[in-house]
Amino acid sequence: VPPRQAPAGGGRESTPVAAGEPYRTRLFKVPGTGRGAQGRRSPAETDSGHTIRARRPQGRLSRLHLAATLQAAAPYQAARGRAARALVLHKDDFREQVRRGRESNLVLFVVDASGSMAARQRMTAVKGAVLSLLMDAYQRRDKIGMITFRGAAADLVLPPTSSVEVGAARLEQLPTGGRTPLAAGLLRAHEVLRVERMRDPQRRPLLVVVTDGRATGGRDALALAGRAAGLLAAQGAAAVVLDCESGPVRLGLARTLAAQLGGSAVTLDELRAEGVAALVQAHRSADHHHRKAA
Repeated sequence: VPPRQAPAGGGRESTPVAAGEPYRTRLFKVPGTGRGAQGRRSPAETDSGHTIRARRPQGRLSRLHLAATLQAAAPYQAARGRAARALVLHKDDFREQVRRGRESNLVLFVVDASGSMAARQRMTAVKGAVLSLLMDAYQRRDKIGMITFRGAAADLVLPPTSSVEVGAARLEQLPTGGRTPLAAGLLRAHEVLRVERMRDPQRRPLLVVVTDGRATGGRDALALAGRAAGLLAAQGAAAVVLDCESGPVRLGLARTLAAQLGGSAVTLDELRAEGVAALVQAHRSADHHHRKAA
């Protein structure tokens, strides 16, 4: 049985509010090791970085791994009739370096602009958080895209691009109001990622869903959103849910959504890099105090 939801905001459209001041955010990475364009976000096999292993060349040999090549050739020297000091090398002996660096990703924002998010102070904080993540994506050389959902539909307001200025402008102009078609937003994200995977298969996506987790528009709205989240999880998209729920009564819907996506959830306070450092320091201090008391 899906959890009961607090009523969504009114159907009236609110005028856009300005974003809060941007700040340095914590770093979100795509799990695993990619092979995308060089950047500053997720681990990847790249042309630069430190050598982590050797492998047989995949195509034309680019970076010779000398030690691994000599090691591969050494056992066969007698059979090859080696007479001089130089090793007898065959084509199959050659190994190339595999280097580990960082890649850029496609960061796709899915932003809830419905009435449940429309409180002016709250939306200012939410827009400030998204703007901060946009700036972080720019610094890490990512491509960005943005989907917004409210009323009866979801809109791709920013097709994947490298222009953070356009993303910031779209965010600034974003009005709020109406119902919360969460499933429509997630399904639109699924379609955008499907197309982008065909267009640029090496660039791995990071989905950032900005919502309080509510879904309206019918009795099965939450169930539909859960199924849409399952499609994204099956697609293998890394996901982060920015939990925007506020108030004394919290339903935990955003964290449920994060679990359905196979991702993690963070609050607005946890998004700040300095906030994370403070939490770690507080944990260490508490641990030290506990040990001292013991």
